Amino acid sequence: MFLSVFDIFKIGVGPSSSHTMGPMLAAARFLDALREGRDSVPGSGAPARLEASLHGSLAFTGKGHATDRAVILGLLGFRPETLDPDDAERREAALRATGHIDVPGLGLIAFDPDKGVVFDYGPPLPGHANGMVLRAFDAVGNLHLAETYYSIGGGFVLTERELEHRDAAPDPTPRPYPFATAAEMLAMGETSGLPIAAMKRANEGPGLDAGLDRIWSVMDACIDRGLATEGTLPGGLNVRRRARAIHQALLAERGTNAAQPHTVNDWLSVYAMAVNEENAAGGRVVTAPTNGAAGVVPAVIRYYRDHVVGASHEGVRDFLLTAAAIGGIIKTNASISGAEVGCQGEIGSAAAMAAAGLCAALGGTNAQIENAAEIALEHHLGMTCDPARGLVQVPCIERNGLGAIKAVAAASLALRSNGIHIVPLDACIETMRQTGLDMSVKYKETSTGGLAVNLPEC
Repeated sequence: MFLSVFDIFKIGVGPSSSHTMGPMLAAARFLDALREGRDSVPGSGAPARLEASLHGSLAFTGKGHATDRAVILGLLGFRPETLDPDDAERREAALRATGHIDVPGLGLIAFDPDKGVVFDYGPPLPGHANGMVLRAFDAVGNLHLAETYYSIGGGFVLTERELEHRDAAPDPTPRPYPFATAAEMLAMGETSGLPIAAMKRANEGPGLDAGLDRIWSVMDACIDRGLATEGTLPGGLNVRRRARAIHQALLAERGTNAAQPHTVNDWLSVYAMAVNEENAAGGRVVTAPTNGAAGVVPAVIRYYRDHVVGASHEGVRDFLLTAAAIGGIIKTNASISGAEVGCQGEIGSAAAMAAAGLCAALGGTNAQIENAAEIALEHHLGMTCDPARGLVQVPCIERNGLGAIKAVAAASLALRSNGIHIVPLDACIETMRQTGLDMSVKYKETSTGGLAVNLPEC
């Protein structure tokens, strides 16, 4: 299945691509299904009442990720990429006052925002750890339509039917370089003589550069907002934003003897933390490849642009294209979902993407780029997903900073070699997949193990 650069990098809102963006999109899609009238129960009346149930990781960490509110906003017709926060707040208040949603094409439908989203803490649904069921009933209580959705990471949402057949559907658009593995990517590069970014560019549609520039613009603006904002993050952990104070201290040290050589790591960390503090606050971010790991790629691009000799705007585009190619391979052959394989699938994937992107922007060969991605991913294998209170804050915000540092180190190591290495990227990706399957569910975004249960009560 072809994954565009705009599938990997999607503009949305925090705090989670799988637990916020995905459920919002699923609820909006359910309204589309109701309007189209497909698969409705024969003999049932028009839809008059809605309800939703959350399962697996969506239930266990849904409160911390604002999954219930995401479903509410989706049923109000909002989608992550176009969400207007002020309009969302106004319409949610109106729903709470009336208990009805005025659905275009369907009219008034009852929905209780306090009781209409059920957190089911029983066994997860069979298709994926992030499952949800949306139901519509007619005026006398008969089921009108039920649909199961899976939020499979990075803002991707599939119905139960789509999940069952996702590998069977051919790409309707022929691609000149249809690589699905790193080995195929390297072979096609060798045959064509093209770098990875050029092959990825050839696979994409019209308007590519404008789209890439918009993605980077949103990422860059997110960093700037995070660097300029103070306060305490929502959710009850009372985590204070630190990016602004760290940034101010770094600016004050510039040009003085106080700056240590390792301060470059602080710059990488503060850029990443700025993004993930914004994400934790529900701000506008870009999945890279997820919200929980959204700070790694932007931080490394900002480092490239502002700190690296010879950086260029075209280099930023090549960075994004190369990173998306690596992200697509990982998603196709393993997972980018913390609920499925742990944080190795989120921060690990993001670090591999960022390492490959930086290596490409710095003129690395295809073999060096593949090596950079492998180094970064290899040293995140086994990383658990254990957010305290289900919030994308502890350890997630700092973890993005360390992921960015590892990505730069991996790119640098690869650039100082000839690209020949022991473990192929494909083998590392398969190892991540197997490790995720073997990992206990309590370490996969359920907040029932790890740091989430070992923090002292405050």
